Amino acid sequence: MEKSRVERINELAHKAKTEGLTEEETIERDRLRQEYLAAFRQNLRAQLDNTYIVDDHGNKRPLRPKPGKKH
Repeated sequence: MEKSRVERINELAHKAKTEGLTEEETIERDRLRQEYLAAFRQNLRAQLDNTYIVDDHGNKRPLRPKPGKKH
């Protein structure tokens, strides 16, 4: 996510605490937050997909989700 978008989220959060937001600003804030969360989840998933577990014998296996859990 672009740094300018994160800064805008922070600006709107500060304004919400001090003076309140208009309806348009509230919609913008919610949309930006959803974009931020989607980017965060995507980055975390990529990091976990590249994580390996090494056992005592030096065998390497990829980290996998638990059965029955959605990812």
